[in-house]
Amino acid sequence: MANPVIYVVSDSLGETAEFVARAAASQFNADEKFEIRRIPYVNDKETMREVVEEASGTCSIMAYTLVIPGLKEEMEKLTLMHDIPAVDIMGPLLEALTNATTIKPKMEAGLLHRLDDQYFRRVEAIEFAVKYDDGKDPRGLIYADIVLIGVSRTSKTPVSMYLAHKRIKAANVPIVPEVSPPTELYKIPSRKILGLTVQPHLLHQIRQERLKALGLTTDAEYASLDRIQKELAYADRLMVELACPVIDVTNKAVEETASKVLEVYYRGERDGR
Repeated sequence: MANPVIYVVSDSLGETAEFVARAAASQFNADEKFEIRRIPYVNDKETMREVVEEASGTCSIMAYTLVIPGLKEEMEKLTLMHDIPAVDIMGPLLEALTNATTIKPKMEAGLLHRLDDQYFRRVEAIEFAVKYDDGKDPRGLIYADIVLIGVSRTSKTPVSMYLAHKRIKAANVPIVPEVSPPTELYKIPSRKILGLTVQPHLLHQIRQERLKALGLTTDAEYASLDRIQKELAYADRLMVELACPVIDVTNKAVEETASKVLEVYYRGERDGR
């Protein structure tokens, strides 16, 4: 017998129905035996008839998420006519929600994936964080909502990316004693700059683990406690000079640090008005 085919039909992307189909197939240890064919953006009855006729006479199942008026009814009629097992993935839940809330659904395709202003702002912020990560181009610092500074391994990059997903344009600059800080740092209001610091002994452990992960020896100066203390002392002096808020990231998760950054940033914005 030929491998069963699951037709995933949707008036949008069809990702929801495909995910459910794959999850169901996995319960039979049959991921490779079930063929899944996704047919997205079906918005007319003619296309639907072609899909059903293709499936007719074969070992097929029709799984669909259709909300455009008329298409769901047409699918029910066609699959019944051709004796094809069919599963309406979206319909029962929409009906249950309607009964529970007495609110009628919009019945518009693709609402989950609609691109709105918040989406574009998030994408823009992520692109910004990547472009101005690790001091790559200091000219972009003046356009940032937040500029994070700190020595190596103080979570500047992951915090910047976390903030980007909150639609905040964050840039970050590594602080190294041998390298002069970019002049752009002195052109930014101090409330937009946040220094990240960490206890030296924890940073010592973090850097040693980093070297191990790279297959290097842990006796490099980068991971020496003496070097770390010098870097932190230099960073402290710079942060005092810039008069920026400082956050100790010791034993803090990325999201915890990011939350603290936002708290300090917004407080500075209010005070700066």
